Amino acid sequence: MATRRWRVGVAAALVIAAGGWAVSIAWSSGRLPMAAPIVVNRAFVERPDTVRRNETLSQIFAHHNIGAAEMLQILHVADGLNPRNIRPGRVLTFRYVIGDSTPDKISTRLNDDLILTLVRQADSTWKAVPITVDWSVQMERAEGVIHSSLDVAVKRAIPDSVLSAGEKTQLVWDLADDVFAWELDFTRDIYDGDRFDVLYERLVSSLGEVRYGRILAAKIESRGVVTDAYVMTGPRGGNLYYDHSGRSLRRAFKRYPVKYAHISSGFSHSRLEPILDVRRPHLGVDYAAPTGTPIEATGDGVVTRAGRWGGYGIIVVLRHPKGIQTRYAHMSRIARGIHPGVHVKQGQIIGYVGMTGLATGPHVHYEFRKNGVALNPRSVNLGDGTPIAAAKRAEFDSVRDTYNRYLGSFPPAATGAVATAAAGGE
Repeated sequence: MATRRWRVGVAAALVIAAGGWAVSIAWSSGRLPMAAPIVVNRAFVERPDTVRRNETLSQIFAHHNIGAAEMLQILHVADGLNPRNIRPGRVLTFRYVIGDSTPDKISTRLNDDLILTLVRQADSTWKAVPITVDWSVQMERAEGVIHSSLDVAVKRAIPDSVLSAGEKTQLVWDLADDVFAWELDFTRDIYDGDRFDVLYERLVSSLGEVRYGRILAAKIESRGVVTDAYVMTGPRGGNLYYDHSGRSLRRAFKRYPVKYAHISSGFSHSRLEPILDVRRPHLGVDYAAPTGTPIEATGDGVVTRAGRWGGYGIIVVLRHPKGIQTRYAHMSRIARGIHPGVHVKQGQIIGYVGMTGLATGPHVHYEFRKNGVALNPRSVNLGDGTPIAAAKRAEFDSVRDTYNRYLGSFPPAATGAVATAAAGGE
């Protein structure tokens, strides 16, 4: 028995040895696939250069030993690179062959979809090589319960791996200021325990970049009343939003003139004036925001006043149809091109938040007047939206039903705006 075990052990050892020998032969004989050797002819280094305030393109090129004559040759082939339109923050990347004092390639991002690359040829001329950045569209959904604010709730519901903080902020702004700006006052109509559900586009580029695209559909439930929105592409390519019945959410006026700000003082016929320490009417709403925040026209109109006006400080006044006037006071400055007689569009920037005149902190004082009578901007009736065109009705019904299959099962949307009680501010 011992002899038999000895023979088996010897045989096993011979098999293992033979296997090892075979593997050794396979490795040594070069039977495994081999990659071609990498031959490095030239080594490169890249040097990015960011445009600073008051810096010109010729100054940047001079940093990289590119003179005026050569720069003109580059600009001749560089379609889209305008030296008169070089903004601070633009990045130009210069590539050098190690050991050379002048670059052999220049790259810059012209927009989200295009990179311009300029390559020095063997005869020292330059050739432009545009590179298209492709974007794929992904549909994402976020839902949650609102406690402190819509902003906090949405940002908590979307992981940082899906969207960056800045992209999430843009989504919230679109939700509050572009989709529901005519239907909901987010300083008043949102309560602890309300819910939101939003379907949106996430864009991923061929370079691995990620950004937010647009809102496809959304629902806000406040105290059991649901306000919904579904996107349709407008005749000029813009985004138009409609409720479940196919009525446009857009109105002649938006609820507030600054993006998603909070109210520091409400409309009142007898308010204690903090500077003068007397009771007097406060015939508008104060929206607190950091100095320099853009102020937008709440409706299409004509500028009738733009400048200083007593306690209003720096103010812009707009005239609208049907005897309506809006006022935007305490600005730090007026936007370029805004002066009496100019026509402005809803959403156009007309000035920037400040604290000129009788003001204790940066805010915009917003008034809404009809036939000379001041009305509370937060409760004024903005009317109904225009129904979708009959020719688009079937398409809209299909879009709405498709998006509803992805959104949560909120109760059926009620007709009309979310109701009333103030959550602070007045």
